[in-house]
Amino acid sequence: MVIRYDKAFIKDFKETDEGYLTITACPITRPGVFPYRRTDGGLSMEAKLPDELFSKTTVLSANAKPMTDDHPTEPVTAANYNKYSKGMTHNDAHVLDNKLLVSFTVTDAETIKKINDGKRELSIGFQADVSKETGVYNGMQYDSVQRNMQINHIAIVDEGRAGPEVAIRGDSVAFMIDTKDKQTGGNGMSKLIIDSKEFEVDSIVKAKFESLEAKLDAAEQRKANVEKLEGERDALKAQIDKLNKEIDEAKKKEVTADALDKRVQDRVDLINKAQKFLGDSVDFTGKSDREIKESVIAKTSPDFKGDGKSDDYIAAYFDSAVANVEKKGFTNPAAFNDAKDKDKEAAEEIEKQKNNRLNMNKKEDK
Repeated sequence: MVIRYDKAFIKDFKETDEGYLTITACPITRPGVFPYRRTDGGLSMEAKLPDELFSKTTVLSANAKPMTDDHPTEPVTAANYNKYSKGMTHNDAHVLDNKLLVSFTVTDAETIKKINDGKRELSIGFQADVSKETGVYNGMQYDSVQRNMQINHIAIVDEGRAGPEVAIRGDSVAFMIDTKDKQTGGNGMSKLIIDSKEFEVDSIVKAKFESLEAKLDAAEQRKANVEKLEGERDALKAQIDKLNKEIDEAKKKEVTADALDKRVQDRVDLINKAQKFLGDSVDFTGKSDREIKESVIAKTSPDFKGDGKSDDYIAAYFDSAVANVEKKGFTNPAAFNDAKDKDKEAAEEIEKQKNNRLNMNKKEDK
């Protein structure tokens, strides 16, 4: 039985009313072939096979286990629980998307502060029987298989603090360290292929190279994901901007009952004013407010030209003309002309009568 440490990462978490941090359904490990460095410097490619990792006993072993700040130097037990524990996993360990997940709550204030400051890497400490077996899993060769895995604790660690880093392929698990495996071997030369050329290098060098490759692949994938999200964000923003513009335009076009009543009344008032100048026989159907106003202005100012003038200018000119004419008692031109004719006739009649009286007086004098 050896002790292993697997790494993953804290992502989303929420703070409870008491100030605790709760992380829901966090992935802590997955199947795969992972390199482990032993204390003798050699590497062992060990397989976590689905049948072993997702066995009922292994999954249940993730429940109700202590959370620690870094890995302790010994397994966590009831005897040293108060010394090492900073929280506890929940009882919801389960398998989803080929990963083992479990929720947990961190209750220690100092550890919570470290998490908020960026210490968010997880490393599970577990015991396993390592069986010497060779095979291939997901295209990766292995020389050993981890069996009877039992999770002892989950540590919150800084990157690279648990020991020498050996990258692995796949999800966020970062590296594994074997602190007790004394088996020999693993120091032979490994084949490393670079640009289709094959080189023989020390297994540690190969592992380091693969570590850098894995980091590069992960970084490129993250970049692709970010670019995809940015594209989706920009597309959604464009849709939102379009919808907001359509809403604004709809609001501008919207005619409420009150607004409609006002528009009707304004039209009636305009026609009433215009009829005083243009006469009752004028048909206003199909004429715009501006056209009606220009017709009225033309009656009061025959030389007026409205071309190129704004609606506001026409409206102001119209109001001024109406006010000025109404102040002087002017009605419509037809009525005005009729009045002029009647006044002329009356004056002529008076003059005629005057002349008749003068003629009569002359006859009497004779």
